[in-house]
Amino acid sequence: MLGKTAGSLFWMARYLERSENNARLIDAGFRIALTRSQTAAAEWKSVLVTAGVNQAFQAAHGDYSSARVIDFLLRDPANPSSILSVIRQARDNARTARTALTRETWEAVNTSWMTLTALLKRQVREDDLPDVLTTIRQQSAQVRGALNGTMLRNDGYHFALLGTYLERADNTARILDVKYYLLLPSVAHIGTSIDNVQWETILRSVSAHRAYRWLYGAEISALKIAEFLILYPQMPRSLAFCSERMENHLAQLQRHYGEETDAWRLAHALSHEKLNAPIQSIFDGGLHQYVTGFLRDIANLARQVERDYRFVE
Repeated sequence: MLGKTAGSLFWMARYLERSENNARLIDAGFRIALTRSQTAAAEWKSVLVTAGVNQAFQAAHGDYSSARVIDFLLRDPANPSSILSVIRQARDNARTARTALTRETWEAVNTSWMTLTALLKRQVREDDLPDVLTTIRQQSAQVRGALNGTMLRNDGYHFALLGTYLERADNTARILDVKYYLLLPSVAHIGTSIDNVQWETILRSVSAHRAYRWLYGAEISALKIAEFLILYPQMPRSLAFCSERMENHLAQLQRHYGEETDAWRLAHALSHEKLNAPIQSIFDGGLHQYVTGFLRDIANLARQVERDYRFVE
């Protein structure tokens, strides 16, 4: 497969995953802002920091009002990571790689782009926000279903899924980091009911609240939730699950092309070394330090994938 086509599939999947992740972040911020109006600005700032667009927002806006943040994250053309922007980029990449996609997958991506373009044509009222976010998540699920239900398990499929899990791991790590350093009013609140409510909101933002309850029951603790989101291999948005899938898809690509790559070696080390430490040792060494190290590793892996397979942006 040509590097340009492989790169388009990789970035198509990353942008699609990013649109869903951003919808979940908005939902989490909206829930917290509704229940804590006195700290709403801080909550919205944390969402922007997680999405990596806080500086761009500050340059364009003077305050963290709900309406401005929501519009910036949903549809502002000045924000290259807005949901409207990334779904357009996903569609553009899908069009470039059209011959490598099944008809069903292409139609799902194109329909998602048309649906969200119409949905986000005007500023979204807060009363309508839950339904809009639900539609965004549903569109992402339809593309994912078409991709998994109709694509050959060939190199194109593996490039797309590699992009999906890389983006997902990055998002989960960012949520964890921002939770610990921006959502808590102060270190004194760790372990209190305030802390627990916010951890529950983070679980909801990665669709893991019910799964966590199945595994741990009613007990809410930072240690257990961090363990669930970092190390639990059966949780589909955990760092361990995503890293194992990235290693697997890179191994499949190695077999397809008959050449071991530096990207696979990085993914293997990430999965078998970085994610083998007990959760208590991670906390003892500092959750922030651990997560920022993971984010650096993920960024290095993404760059190495592009080098190994000669992607053309």
